Amino acid sequence: MERSLDDRLAESIRGLLDNRASDATICPSEAARDVGGEQWRDLMEPTRRVAAELVADGEVEITQGGNVVDPSTARGPIRIRRAGK
Repeated sequence: MERSLDDRLAESIRGLLDNRASDATICPSEAARDVGGEQWRDLMEPTRRVAAELVADGEVEITQGGNVVDPSTARGPIRIRRAGK
């Protein structure tokens, strides 16, 4: 059975973070590119939504300018990092 887009994006976010230093961040575009290839731009909003779901699950945090922000109100560029860093 094929995994859903959300599952593939969540797996990509987790994998990218696993391959970085424990306190490192990733850009949502990295996961979108990983899953969507040349059509990655179409996946930016779904990637941000999946990241917000991972925030709700306590897995990651969303940051802007190094500060943790609420994904529901964040506008503009964001970064994703493991929770508790």
